[in-house]
Amino acid sequence: MTDAPALHAATTEHPIRLVNHDDLKRNRLTVFFRMFLAIPHAVWWLLWFIALSVVSWIFWIIALVTGRLPDGVHTFVSRFTRYSTHLYAYTSLFADPFPGFLGEAGSYPVDLEIDGPQQQSRLGILFRMLLAIPAFLLAYVLRMLISVLAFVGWFYALATGRMSEGIEGLGLFALRFEAQTLGYALLITGKYPSLGGAPAA
Repeated sequence: MTDAPALHAATTEHPIRLVNHDDLKRNRLTVFFRMFLAIPHAVWWLLWFIALSVVSWIFWIIALVTGRLPDGVHTFVSRFTRYSTHLYAYTSLFADPFPGFLGEAGSYPVDLEIDGPQQQSRLGILFRMLLAIPAFLLAYVLRMLISVLAFVGWFYALATGRMSEGIEGLGLFALRFEAQTLGYALLITGKYPSLGGAPAA
């Protein structure tokens, strides 16, 4: 759970890990109005995405020259990736609290642990978006799964005041892969998204 700027040694564990501290309890009123409540976040996410899109090519050039993202850039991109995960978890009903707007580590029940910047292959950076296409296609399929699970989960949570553990587990599996895909595409890590592993408790 870190935005640590220090370089980390490569490990067998993926540098972007999903952590789940959700207790499955849901407030029926906020569940019912969830998409309306998320409107400010949708606007903020769009503004953040536009800003990132404008400067991302500069980040790509810097990473291509140096073989890594600078510390400050890594923190900025990591926060966007984490914020996206917080927001998707909220709108998909895989977490209940209203998320913050800054993508801070440890600030949400469904969170990302992201390692600090690492040296990456310049060849991998050069062709990053091309290499990411298969992962994006799979992430899109998993996004459709999340949408179906969120639809079913909405009725379940309204009826019981809880989220189904099975629905949440499948949803978080998809959410983790999507976060790793986004982080790979945005040069947070050079490690390809993984279908293995499970959310840490």
